[in-house]
Amino acid sequence: MTPSSRRMPPGHSGIDPKWWVLAVTAAGSFMSALDASVVNVSLPVIAQTTQSAVSTVEWVALIYLITSSSALLLFGRLADLYGNRAIYVTGQSVFLIGSLCCGLSGSIGALIATRAFQALGAAMILALAPGILISAFPARERGRALGLQATVTFLGLTIGPGLGGLLTHRFGWPSIFFINIPIGIVMLRIAWKHLPPDRPPSGQPFDPAGAATLAVALAAALLALTQSERLGWDHPAILAASLLALAAGAAFIRIERRHPHPALDLNLFRHRRFSASILAAYLAFLASSAVSFLMPFFLLGATGRTPAQAGLVMMAVPLAMVSVTSASGILSDRIGVRLPATAGMLLSAAGLWMLGGLQAAAPAPHIVTALLLLGFGMGLFTAPNNSAIMGSAPRERQGVAGALLGASRTVGFATGIALAGLIYTTTLSAPHAAAAPDDIARAVRTGMRIMSLFPLAAAVCSLLRGADERMPLQPPTPSRRG
Repeated sequence: MTPSSRRMPPGHSGIDPKWWVLAVTAAGSFMSALDASVVNVSLPVIAQTTQSAVSTVEWVALIYLITSSSALLLFGRLADLYGNRAIYVTGQSVFLIGSLCCGLSGSIGALIATRAFQALGAAMILALAPGILISAFPARERGRALGLQATVTFLGLTIGPGLGGLLTHRFGWPSIFFINIPIGIVMLRIAWKHLPPDRPPSGQPFDPAGAATLAVALAAALLALTQSERLGWDHPAILAASLLALAAGAAFIRIERRHPHPALDLNLFRHRRFSASILAAYLAFLASSAVSFLMPFFLLGATGRTPAQAGLVMMAVPLAMVSVTSASGILSDRIGVRLPATAGMLLSAAGLWMLGGLQAAAPAPHIVTALLLLGFGMGLFTAPNNSAIMGSAPRERQGVAGALLGASRTVGFATGIALAGLIYTTTLSAPHAAAAPDDIARAVRTGMRIMSLFPLAAAVCSLLRGADERMPLQPPTPSRRG
């Protein structure tokens, strides 16, 4: 008997409660993804309105990434200890209040501070959504549910820039935050009514030291990765952030090995299916984010296209992802996760390899074909791989598993952009502003060929991840010594 059949009989509306759960978690993921992408296009207007420097205003986007990513494990573990419903509803409330405060901010400092508060709500939503979702659906429909959620998340990322530009142009930049409020209020009411009640607390103590050191390690690592392209890896601030990330990471591992109830049970990574799937997710998002960084340089600097034309070409990737993600989840329920996830990464590698062979005079159909291959590959990969992660984690570690899934995505994105920027700047024979189109095209080709290796590595992880079976509900008792 599945958790959904035990706890979630059909409601008075005649709609199976699992669909209400899907609606709530998908809407939360959509809003979180939308807010991660909707702001970027509005930053120049925010800078002008608040009379702020670009280096200051970029923190409106950066603080959201760093705060939400570093807080994922904290809220994932709290959910495992005390239940999903209360923390998820709190996350929705925090996100709504943060959105309102962002729109009402009268200065750049207030906007950055309220954006960090909003990101805490996003972290609660993103960490808990996968675990809540699979607890509502039977195992035979896990891929379907996660595929639908991933589709909506990709949709939020896809329409974010266009919607942000439209709202900013018509109503001003505060409207990009106010748009969350009516949707969020409706979803908050649905969540309060339809999310299943929390189970009694586990009785295990929380591990604040472990959660804090991992948060510091992630925040410092993301700061170094996101600022390295602008400041350079030899800048004192980047070196300090890198050293802090290493020191906090080492302290975290030492604490977790000794704690009787760690925030992150490192024994999870002894399970090949789980650890291979997390690594595959990291490698996949690393490669895809590198494309989002490099392609604008190619389209604008090498081929001479306008920003509008470049944006239309780049839409091929998210549209392809949206078109197949849900179907890939259903397929994984029928044939297992290994085949679709592996095939998806091979398609992505092929797309990147094609991009690595484009010349400055490449016609648009060739470019779009390569981008479509990448998008179809990512869409084919994501839902099955998410299903493998959540399906292989013990039930009492679903919050932590969802948090690690989210962290693999955000850290992968940041790593990919940093690595792509490093490859691009070191390959150019002149500064970007003075580089010839052929030189820009050559630098982008080099980056794409190198990046094609990462989805190949992810395909190997997918292929060798092990049989499609769940980890035992109770993880092995770890050794806390040494």
